[in-house]
Amino acid sequence: MEHSNTAKGSTEAGLFTPLTIRGVNFRNRIAVSPMCEYSCQDGFTNDWHLVHLGSRAVGGAALVLTEAAAVEARGRISPADLGIWKDEQIDKLAQITAFIKQQGAIPGMQLAHAGRKASCRVPWEGGAAIPAADGGWQTVAPSAVPFRNTDPVPKELSVAEIREVVEKFGAAAGRALAAGFEVIEIHAAHGYLLHEFYSPLSNRRTDEYGGSFEKRIRLILEVAKTVRGILPDKNPLFVRISSTDWKENGWTVDDSVKLAEHLRGIGADLIDCSSAGLVPDAKIALGPAYQAPFAERIRREAGILTGAVGLITDPDQANRIIGSGQADMVLLARQMLRDPYWPLHAAQVLKAPLEPPVQYVRAFPEVE
Repeated sequence: MEHSNTAKGSTEAGLFTPLTIRGVNFRNRIAVSPMCEYSCQDGFTNDWHLVHLGSRAVGGAALVLTEAAAVEARGRISPADLGIWKDEQIDKLAQITAFIKQQGAIPGMQLAHAGRKASCRVPWEGGAAIPAADGGWQTVAPSAVPFRNTDPVPKELSVAEIREVVEKFGAAAGRALAAGFEVIEIHAAHGYLLHEFYSPLSNRRTDEYGGSFEKRIRLILEVAKTVRGILPDKNPLFVRISSTDWKENGWTVDDSVKLAEHLRGIGADLIDCSSAGLVPDAKIALGPAYQAPFAERIRREAGILTGAVGLITDPDQANRIIGSGQADMVLLARQMLRDPYWPLHAAQVLKAPLEPPVQYVRAFPEVE
């Protein structure tokens, strides 16, 4: 099957230009970025997720991505995280994907492992590490180096355990397909396990998974290759990376370009370009669309589709990101929490064709 995973560099595309990746057609370039809701029990979704994700599909997004779905129980950020580590979690997810598709959107799942940043309380309870006496669990990492000095020390994964993690990503991808998801995104950003392996700030290993750039990226490449092998050719594979650690001697945008080239060779279709999360003292230069330049450079130099994410709030701003060739998709997070119907409102501002559901037509009169 023919598919496109090469950035064209065209400036003709706008925010509401359709996009086809492999066998999946996206009605526009707007995606709902993965956002943890911390509302699951034992990894199971519920009606909150149906309404939360479903309403963004109703609102006109092309792609609706779940929050980070843990590939094993110890890979959850918190006890309230979404999970995809057992077959019983599929049924409710299938109800959600069916509804998203009924609204003309594409359902996607982000597969994740929190590594050393697991076993934490939910944000509105402070987000601190959970003591073992309160139900906390042993975290794992490439090296026995905690995120903060006050955090519990993670267990260094053995080579055999690393291979088990790879297998769990593959099994999770199979369950996601069974649940009806059409796009899979691997979460390799924000200081979670895969990012911990490729950054020299957290990976102190001296075996085949640490040391040189090639060895530090080995795990993410093995996960991507395994997941790509599970997916039918028609289904796109996205990878979210932290484009830079924003820290001296850490991971850089130059590294991200090289990693993206490797991922493209494996069959990844789009790099979702976020940043930071690995260390608590990163100096981040925040500002509107501050990560879009990373997406632009990776797109241009690695020759792969990219997504821009981070403080994208305005329709004209989003349209410029696509139209100027900085990225092929924009992923909105907090703005989608504030306004689930942002794509419909953006279409009105940009005078672009995007039909609301028939039930909502009377609230969205045609733009003169």
